[in-house]
Amino acid sequence: MPVVFSKLQRYIGGMAGTLDIARLTTKERLDLIAELWDSLAPEDVSLSPTQDAELARRMATFEADAKAVVAWEDIEAGLNRRP
Repeated sequence: MPVVFSKLQRYIGGMAGTLDIARLTTKERLDLIAELWDSLAPEDVSLSPTQDAELARRMATFEADAKAVVAWEDIEAGLNRRP
């Protein structure tokens, strides 16, 4: 059982098994969000047509710009050569 879910057992009470999320720390809530997100398969998440179009636009921009990429090591080396 993931760590966050085992910690959640402390906060679940009553017969209904309700969860008082407000009692979780910010880190515990973020960890829970991450675990929930990671538990989804790609086919579980659908995009709207607008989101799909925006993703396609961004990927096209990324792929076009990828040819002009400069490796971080090259940038860092150039900065280290400066007086």
